[in-house]
Amino acid sequence: MSRGIIRGMSLTLVNSSSIRAVGYDGHTLAVQFHTSDTVYEHHGVPYSVYAGLIQAASMGAFYNRHIRGRYQ
Repeated sequence: MSRGIIRGMSLTLVNSSSIRAVGYDGHTLAVQFHTSDTVYEHHGVPYSVYAGLIQAASMGAFYNRHIRGRYQ
């Protein structure tokens, strides 16, 4: 696994066809997709949602169902 630092948050590469890397600091979830260098930050994300994303069979589908549009 490779890591990068975005605004003080460590990003870890993940095995997903749509998501390149994720980071989590206990409150903010950072997601970078394969299609862009932009890192999307979602504030107020509980650990259970982050854990669900990491454990999901399809991280992209989980992101769309449980994170996108729900957290700023």
